Amino acid sequence: MRVCLLGAIAGLCACASTPVQWPSPDGPPKLPPAHEINPIAAPDAAHSVAIVGATLIDGRGGPPVRDAVVVVRGDRIVAAGARGSTAVPAGAEVVRGAGLSVLPGLIDAHFHLGGDDALPGLMLRRGVTSLRDPGQWIEAYDAARRLGPAPRLFPAGPLLDWPEPAHPESALLVRDAAEARWAVDRLVERGASAVKVYFRLPLGLIEVIAQAAHARGVIATGHLETVDAAAAVRAGLDGIEHITSLGTALVPPREAERYRQSVIADNAARFEGRYQIFSGISLEAPRTAQLLGTLAARGTFVTPTLAVFERRAGGEGATDVQVRGFEAMMKLVGKARRAGVRVVVGSHGTVPGAERGWAYQREMELLVESGLSPMETLVAGTLENARFFHVDGRLGSVEPGKLADLVLVEGDPLADIRAMRRVKRVMLNGRWVERGQGG
Repeated sequence: MRVCLLGAIAGLCACASTPVQWPSPDGPPKLPPAHEINPIAAPDAAHSVAIVGATLIDGRGGPPVRDAVVVVRGDRIVAAGARGSTAVPAGAEVVRGAGLSVLPGLIDAHFHLGGDDALPGLMLRRGVTSLRDPGQWIEAYDAARRLGPAPRLFPAGPLLDWPEPAHPESALLVRDAAEARWAVDRLVERGASAVKVYFRLPLGLIEVIAQAAHARGVIATGHLETVDAAAAVRAGLDGIEHITSLGTALVPPREAERYRQSVIADNAARFEGRYQIFSGISLEAPRTAQLLGTLAARGTFVTPTLAVFERRAGGEGATDVQVRGFEAMMKLVGKARRAGVRVVVGSHGTVPGAERGWAYQREMELLVESGLSPMETLVAGTLENARFFHVDGRLGSVEPGKLADLVLVEGDPLADIRAMRRVKRVMLNGRWVERGQGG
C-alpha cells in the first residue's frame, strides 16, 4: 500500500475563514468566496474593449440580447446591453461581433490533468477560463502554469480515500476522524478551495470531512458509488461527482450491497459494474423520486461527466449492457434537472468521444441530448458552476462589475449547442488569449 504525504504539497497558502455550522436547517452553508491559486495578470486599467453587434448570452438564463454591446475596462465588465442603450467609449478597441455570440467564460467543475501539462492551456483557448481538478496534488499544476496562460485554477488537492485507494498516486489516505480533520486543514492551508472524498471512505468519515471543510470555508464534494448518495448528502456533501455516484441509491438494497462489496474487493469492478447497475434502474421507482427530491431540496450540485461514460450502439467495444446503462444515465440527468437538481458541467479532461481539448463541448452536447435546453446547459457551465465554486460574485455572468472572462463563438449556441465548438476569441481577466498561447 502506498501512502502519500502531505509534506509533498507546495507551500501555497489560503486565507483562514470563519467556521460555518453544518448541517443547517437553512440549507447549504454560506461559505466565503473561493480564490484561484494562480492570480491572473491584469491589463492596463485604462484600456477599453467594446464588443459590438454580437448576441449577448449573459449566463443568467434570461432572453439573449441581439445586437448587443459589451464594454470592458481593464479587467472588469463595465457595461452590457443592447446597442441602442449602451455607449461605446471613445478610444475603445472595437471588436465587430456580427454573426457571433458573446458568453461568460466557461467553468469546468471536473477536470483531470492526466499528465498532459499543455491541456489546461488548450482548454483555455477553447473557452474554459476556470477549472477545478477534484483529485490531484496541487503542485502537479506547476508545469502547466509555466507553459503559458492557463485558466483560473481552483484545485481540491488530492482526493481523500481509505485503503486500498483506487488511485494511490493522487490520493491522501485518512483512517480516522483526527486524520480526516488534519488532512482538510493541511489542504486548505495549501490552496484547496474544495475537498473531495472518494468512494472507499465510510459514511462517518465523509461527515467529519464535510464538517471540517465547512469550518474552513470550503466545499466538500464526492465520488461515491459504494456510499448511498442521499446519506452522503445528508452528511454534508455539497456536490456529487459523476452520475454513476447515484447508482447504489437507485437499485434495491440487496443489489446495491452486491455491487458495493464487489468494488470494495476490487476497485476495477466498478468499470463494468456501473453499467450493470444503470442498465437495471427504474426512473419511475419511488426511490428515484426520493433521491432527486433530496438533492433538489438540499441544493446539491451534481456534475454528471456523461462524456467519460459514453458508450453507443455500434461503438468500438461497446456491449449491450454498456449501451443500455449509458442511455439510463442520460435519462437520469434529464429527469434530475426537471426535478430541480443543480446540474453543472465537468469535462473530465479527456473522454472517449471527443478529440483532445473538446471534452467540455462534448459534455455540453450530451447534456442537451439528455433533455437540458441549450440555455440550461450554458447556465450550468457558467453562472451555476460559479455558484458551485463560490465565485459567482465576480465570475460566471456578463454583467457590470464582474471580471472580464468572455468567450466569442460563431453562430447561435441556443439554436445549436455545437456552436460552442466554433470558438473565435477568448478573454481572460480583460486580456485576449492569443491562439498560439496556453499550451
